[in-house]
Amino acid sequence: MQVRIVWLAIKRVGTCYYDPVDFGRVVQQLPPDSSKRHLKDAQELSKHVRCIVNVLSGRDTMTAPREVLLVGEGNFSFSAALCQAAGGSAKVTATCFQAEDVARLQDGAAENIRRLSESGADMYYEVDGTALECTSLKQRSFDCIIFNFPHCGRKSGVKKNRSLLAKFFLSSIQVLKNGGEIHVALCNGQGGTPADKPTREWHNSWQAVAMAAEAGLILSQICPFDHEKYQSYKCTGYRSQDKGFHVEGALNHIFTHSLPYAAIPSINLEAVVGKEIILFEFPKELTEFANRNFLDPKSHHPVQMVQEQLLKELESLWPVQVVDVDFPFLFRDSPERLQACGPDITTSDIYWIRPVEVHNLGEEDCRPDGSQDSPTGNYGLWPSLLLHVQEVVQRSDFCPGVLFRLSGPVYRRVPVSRNTSPAFHQLLLVGALPSEPEPVGQLRNCLEMLLAPYGIALEEEDRSRVHELWLKVKGSFKVGRLEVLSAPDDVQQLCVVTLNLDLLAAQIFGVTDWRLLWSPDFRFLSHFLPSSPGPFRPFSLYPPTYVHDVSFWVEPDSFDELAFHSLVRRVSAGAVREATLVDRFRHPHMGHASMCYRLTYQSADRALSYSQALAMQLELRRLLPLELQVTMR
Repeated sequence: MQVRIVWLAIKRVGTCYYDPVDFGRVVQQLPPDSSKRHLKDAQELSKHVRCIVNVLSGRDTMTAPREVLLVGEGNFSFSAALCQAAGGSAKVTATCFQAEDVARLQDGAAENIRRLSESGADMYYEVDGTALECTSLKQRSFDCIIFNFPHCGRKSGVKKNRSLLAKFFLSSIQVLKNGGEIHVALCNGQGGTPADKPTREWHNSWQAVAMAAEAGLILSQICPFDHEKYQSYKCTGYRSQDKGFHVEGALNHIFTHSLPYAAIPSINLEAVVGKEIILFEFPKELTEFANRNFLDPKSHHPVQMVQEQLLKELESLWPVQVVDVDFPFLFRDSPERLQACGPDITTSDIYWIRPVEVHNLGEEDCRPDGSQDSPTGNYGLWPSLLLHVQEVVQRSDFCPGVLFRLSGPVYRRVPVSRNTSPAFHQLLLVGALPSEPEPVGQLRNCLEMLLAPYGIALEEEDRSRVHELWLKVKGSFKVGRLEVLSAPDDVQQLCVVTLNLDLLAAQIFGVTDWRLLWSPDFRFLSHFLPSSPGPFRPFSLYPPTYVHDVSFWVEPDSFDELAFHSLVRRVSAGAVREATLVDRFRHPHMGHASMCYRLTYQSADRALSYSQALAMQLELRRLLPLELQVTMR
């Protein structure tokens, strides 16, 4: 039987990333040729990216007319050229650091000022770009702020120019509208991003993205600075002289607001387990994963898109029936239930819950009629939907030849890693198929044909009845499992499939960081609307990385390493991308052990500054002795 496969046609786009190589500072390390690949991608997309003229002329996301502020103008040639290019669709305000009599002495300045006056633009002199809120502009707000080729003047070093950028960003957000943009043009190499060619060493660049993060801004777009579009533009101000900068290869960096980091709130939830109503506090480090409804049928989330397309293909082979039951957040612990999860999940991987209150359900009205101080058993968050297999099989409508499907979020205590998530969406398929190998083989072939183009292969484990799907990206990571169980009558086989929908979505759509799947930023989901087809493009480019180490003494027999990782998630609000054990030493006489972990701070969707990462690190050091009873080194 031939299976016609129609899958999501998503073009993959090369991406660049940062890795830590040093302690306590912003660092970067790129894979070979990644800078060349990124620049090539930028050139291919240059026809589609926003240039300043398009932004101002109303052909972009902002609505016309626009309030535009230009900072640090020299001879006002850019302001004049911009007014001419934008026409009447923008209200331009041009500012200059020098006094008016000094500014007019520059070549062509008088003529440009005359043109600006005729076009109705506002001009201000002696305006400090690092203190915009302290000038006559403080009562105004702008859609777009432009600062071309900022420089402290003369032979100032990179540290002074970094400080200039940081102060400019902090000042700009005081007069920037919600949804506004800040455009900063820098000479080739100054920005410190892989888009620069050649790329400077990080410590020798202006670290533009890290400086913008201090003001809560992210780099949303980067494109060539096309000075030829502005025919009358003449760059000036090089080393405080009436000379131009080297604009060949210059890049325009576009920064936007990001969502802020905030303290994680505590939330209490209620679950009905058997004849008990359990009121419990949801683990703080999992708060952002609760009640997100990504699998709603009307959702455009990539996890739902992958599930919908996968089920559509499976329905070409068998009927697929939804198990329409609302399972509670919690399950009651029992040895038999945990065995259903297989050897991959142990009791230490489960988020065990201590109820705040437990009420008994009345037999008639099902209302709380009593309470007790502690539960009669242990309760935990679902670590896998495999715990529901027995309930699915025992349903009255369960019949051979039909795949019953159930999907939802599951939670596991796992290390902080770029490859594993403490919460993900799982798809469970259960079906009783004839014992002949053909139906099982068809299911296996269907899954293999669907997922092979995305680097996923089916491999048999130990020549047993269990087949596992492996996602091979920088190693082998499990993305799912196919298990065939023999029924007592030997006529039917119980086929059980579990798939990690989050890992599948990330691989298919080219989402390089699983944390993006949970981002509350509307810009993430906007990539997956029907009106916005195409591959995923990050809305936060080249986020900075900060690396800090923490070491402490522990009692080896009582130290819970997963509790350490949970604390890291809670303190950093998910800003730590990876926590790696880099050194372990056991004292030969005292018996206790020294542990040293390296924490890599990097946010995939929000501005994360060095000062924020340092504050998180200090808070972690404060809480470690209090909550885990360790001794700091």
